[in-house]
Amino acid sequence: MTNDSFGPEIVVRAYDPKLGMRGYLVIDNTALGPGKGGIRMTPHVTEEEVFRLARTMTWKNSLAGIPFGGAKGGIVWPSSAPSSVDLLRRGTQAMEGKNGGTPEKKKAFMQSFARTIGGLTPKKYIAGPDVATGEEEMRQFVEATGNPRSATGKPASLCAKDGTHCGLPHELGSTGFGVSIATRVALELLVRNIKGTTVAIHGFGNVATFAFKYLTEWGVKVVALADSRMAIHDPKGLNRELVLSLIKEGKRLEHYPSEARIPAEDFWSVPADVLIPASVTDVITDANKAKIHAKLIVEGGNIVMSEKIENEFAESGIVVIPDFVANAGGVISSYAEYRGYSPEKMFKLVEAKISKSTMKVLKRSLRIKRSPREVAMELARERVEKAMAHAKKTG
Repeated sequence: MTNDSFGPEIVVRAYDPKLGMRGYLVIDNTALGPGKGGIRMTPHVTEEEVFRLARTMTWKNSLAGIPFGGAKGGIVWPSSAPSSVDLLRRGTQAMEGKNGGTPEKKKAFMQSFARTIGGLTPKKYIAGPDVATGEEEMRQFVEATGNPRSATGKPASLCAKDGTHCGLPHELGSTGFGVSIATRVALELLVRNIKGTTVAIHGFGNVATFAFKYLTEWGVKVVALADSRMAIHDPKGLNRELVLSLIKEGKRLEHYPSEARIPAEDFWSVPADVLIPASVTDVITDANKAKIHAKLIVEGGNIVMSEKIENEFAESGIVVIPDFVANAGGVISSYAEYRGYSPEKMFKLVEAKISKSTMKVLKRSLRIKRSPREVAMELARERVEKAMAHAKKTG
């Protein structure tokens, strides 16, 4: 990780010797407002990964036109235990990992991390959910900091004393909805009629499942899904009601009829018009990139591939909607929560902002024949640089 003219401004390495908790907070740039970005809890999270994600948040918030800067948090969590939403769906034992990852220990890790960085919230940093964290972890975070404005993505029941500014948990599906909007806008611009378009979604978590829900509702045909263990494929389109029942019951894809199952590595070879990687960082690699035949890739996850691979796709004529354009629904929801909006007003804001940014980026990209990432980066940088110049002039 190296500093440049944009940041990072603050890097915190947290350690609690009593618990064995290690974590990182990177506040990249606060020219537009306090750094905003979620906290992930994974076994192998690194300072470099957190920095890359924080920088992505700088551009994401800028392009979305909201008064937040970029930041990200990460806690080394020695378990594959899922977030609190999975606990609610599958029971307490779903939270227990091979390495003692109990709900109590997870709470202790989160609150230790919160106390370490609490002095930076909410003026410099506002937390939110991310991989393996959800509304309950955000409740735990604000309990530790003592400030309900130190995090967003909190439970809907957690409100200010006057009953306003209630939580808007990411479990409402704002990110997946935003990815769906970006996909719809891109398809309407590129192919006009989205009905019958085939889509493959890599992932079966919050973002992927809500993307599935909305896209199939609009007539898109999802032909493949993948979770961490396996994939399913049906060229005629997966059974919408059956998949939705699995989501509702918190079941994995292994419970889908066996005739649709394919090896996880075969997912990338599935013929589809659109690919939505909505799982983990760097999921598209040199090893699987040649298997992909989609003409449109919408990055539902953060940093799903290197810029080198993304450029290779662009050179071959594949349109890639960058992560900080497509998956900004979560942070737009965070802004809506910060302003005290209702869920209905939040979803309208997500649709309006992502529709506008996706259309603006794609139209300019097609007009000047440059990749969507290059165009989006220019637009995002312009806004941040203008804010930095204004701060320097007035500060």
